[in-house]
Amino acid sequence: MNRKNIKIIRSEKRKKTIQARDINGVLHVYLPAGMGEDEEKKWIDAVIKRMENRRKRHALNSDESLKKRARELNKKYFGGKLEFEIRYVTNQNKRFGSCTHMDKTIRISHRVADMPQWVRDYVIIHELAHLIHPNHSKKFWELVNQYKYTERARGYLMAMG
Repeated sequence: MNRKNIKIIRSEKRKKTIQARDINGVLHVYLPAGMGEDEEKKWIDAVIKRMENRRKRHALNSDESLKKRARELNKKYFGGKLEFEIRYVTNQNKRFGSCTHMDKTIRISHRVADMPQWVRDYVIIHELAHLIHPNHSKKFWELVNQYKYTERARGYLMAMG
């Protein structure tokens, strides 16, 4: 992030806390008025790093990256034969993913976006397998269990609730 895009706002009321917000591409950093230059620089650097990491994570977890990863997993585990639409949704709080077999639509809960890659991969593979077997039959699980982290990912998801 360019330091030109940072607006520092000092407050007499603010004694200990530091806050940062991205407002229309400008990073507003709220600091205590009595903070020294060295400490200010340290905090600004930390805030910039945190915001850059957040932006990178957001880019990794976008619908586009989800589609790309799903295409890669489709190719690896299903020979690239499956056709589907996939996206993150914010209205799934009890499920991690869902698949509508009839219209080939897969929805992945936004909660999965912040989980480790091997868990996201499992959820995607699980939902892709529903395009072939719209149930949890033995054949369905044979497909899903091709993924080497299936049991580990299922345990992770159970712990997450």
